[in-house]
Amino acid sequence: MMRCPIVSRPGAKALSALAVLALTLAGCGSGLDSQYSRRRGSSFSAYAPHKVKPSEALEYSKNYEIHGIDVSKYQGPIDWQAVAGSDVQFAWIKATEGGNHMDSRFSENWAGAKAAGVPRGAYHFVYWCRPWREEMAWFIANVPVEPDALPPVLDVEATPESRTCRRTLYPQEVIPEMREMLLTMERHFGKKPIIYTTVDFYEAELSDGALKEFPIWVRSTKHYPSVRYGDRKWHFWQYQSDGSVPGIGANVDRNVFHGDAKEWQRWLAKN
Repeated sequence: MMRCPIVSRPGAKALSALAVLALTLAGCGSGLDSQYSRRRGSSFSAYAPHKVKPSEALEYSKNYEIHGIDVSKYQGPIDWQAVAGSDVQFAWIKATEGGNHMDSRFSENWAGAKAAGVPRGAYHFVYWCRPWREEMAWFIANVPVEPDALPPVLDVEATPESRTCRRTLYPQEVIPEMREMLLTMERHFGKKPIIYTTVDFYEAELSDGALKEFPIWVRSTKHYPSVRYGDRKWHFWQYQSDGSVPGIGANVDRNVFHGDAKEWQRWLAKN
């Protein structure tokens, strides 16, 4: 498929015009992205057709050449050979959560993606009521160190609806803990880890420029990232939560890499 030229950040007029068009087509309201209404990787019947709402994010994602996915047990069994035959060029795979939970499909997804030749990396979902040392020890114990793997990801989100963790998050506490986890990942895996964040967590904890020395992967399924993340440079963008990919019988998160095919190859070689 022919793609539009790479756009690093659209102008304000373009954003405004496309936003109006997207909202008109979708028939939605404000379009604000919030993790509070989000369920990561929710599933539906295998290969069932589903409608995808038009959005500014979906339109702008077409400006990027390198697309990928992120998966967990909620995607069910995955035919990685079929995935490899699609436009998917990378995959992030959930490995662990907190200090004692491992995704039940991590091992098969990790091996399957590698066998199919899909570049893949592992991510850890932070549980804010567990000591960070225990979380990192758990992640390290369950994720192999492999030269061809993508850098590890630290998935940081507020969890206000958690029944077991009622902790209120404050930047003066969260940022030092995140830094220690990221540095631990970097020392063990030999690669600079990536921060995954949602809009509300970013605005509450990271919007003042904290941890800019680490690459960031942002979630914005309504708007182009600059609408909610300002001028923060991003490396990966999760633009869709209800995507369809051959070989996956459930809706799946879609992502893009910030760069063209040559930049992607350089990034892979570096990381």
